[in-house]
Amino acid sequence: MGGLRRFDLQRLAALVHKESLQALRDPSTLLIAFVLPVVLLLLFAYAVSLDARHVRIGVVLESPGASAQALAAAFAGTHYLDANFAHDRREVENKLVSGELRGFVVIPQDFEERLALRGSQPLVQIVTDGSYPNTANYVENYARGVVQSWRAGLDVEAPPQAVLLEPRYWFNAELESRRALIPGAIAIVMTIIGTMLTALVVAREWERGTMEAVLSTPASVAEILIGKLLPYFVLGMLSTLGAAALAVFVFDVPMRGSIAALLLLSAVFMVPALGQGLLISSLARNQFLAAQIALFSGFLPAFMLSGFLFEIDAMPAPIRALTWLVPARFFVDALKTVFLAGDIWAVFTPNLLAMAAIGLAFFLLARRVTRKNLE
Repeated sequence: MGGLRRFDLQRLAALVHKESLQALRDPSTLLIAFVLPVVLLLLFAYAVSLDARHVRIGVVLESPGASAQALAAAFAGTHYLDANFAHDRREVENKLVSGELRGFVVIPQDFEERLALRGSQPLVQIVTDGSYPNTANYVENYARGVVQSWRAGLDVEAPPQAVLLEPRYWFNAELESRRALIPGAIAIVMTIIGTMLTALVVAREWERGTMEAVLSTPASVAEILIGKLLPYFVLGMLSTLGAAALAVFVFDVPMRGSIAALLLLSAVFMVPALGQGLLISSLARNQFLAAQIALFSGFLPAFMLSGFLFEIDAMPAPIRALTWLVPARFFVDALKTVFLAGDIWAVFTPNLLAMAAIGLAFFLLARRVTRKNLE
């Protein structure tokens, strides 16, 4: 008869009130909802950076000529490379092996003669640490750029440029990784609050036996599920507003979209996050197992497969197909758009539909698992 009971708003309000009091009295819930987001945003803003600046390299100056000295000064003048000078490559080779340097540039003894030959021989030798491929590629490209820019400044040796290229970067003109990482970090925070917190809280009730008492009341399954999840939905939305305020006012991330769009995207994302947490708790029914499942099925996919740190297009085809099942993939894309580009509904609409569909699937599964009659 439980499934035939009418939906009662008074019973729902009582369940929401009871769950809200329980959440406010639980220090761990408040820590996860309000302290953990601040810690994670600080971590991703200052400890995690994809910007390659002040990379330590060596500059081996074997030639005593004036042109070689001028090129060495060009390496010393850049803010992107931290040049350490030496006169023998053996002085920098050991530092490269030990990790003190990420590469070195050798200005050879016959540098003046090579320069006079106007491009028939390479001017310098660039050696990089291949154990860090991205940094090695950066050091090589930027060292080449320093040499080419220095040579272009010469009056005689540099051939006239036929085409002048002036790159422009949309949405993040300074190419600061923080502006791309912080919106993605908000998605990770929301995943933790929605999935892990819900899984732990509901599993705790199963573990303590209080869930059976709730299920024995006249409340319907829908009332119980909504009553349990609504307070954590509100906590998630408040945490989103706090994280957005930190991003804009503390970490200098532009907010080119509207608050309304941000709240809509966050509200829709909370549907699959809460649904997944509820499904996990219904299946696990103890906190330790629920935490492990939430970690491997919620947090790690959101961290690794959402495009937060790693480009989805660079992943193998089977992994790219798997990312379509990760709600954070769509939320990260939408958050980067609302922060860096603005309210672009051509981007928002497919992401909103995908998150809503995944959330509906989670809730249907959770409702099926959560039975009124305990067998």
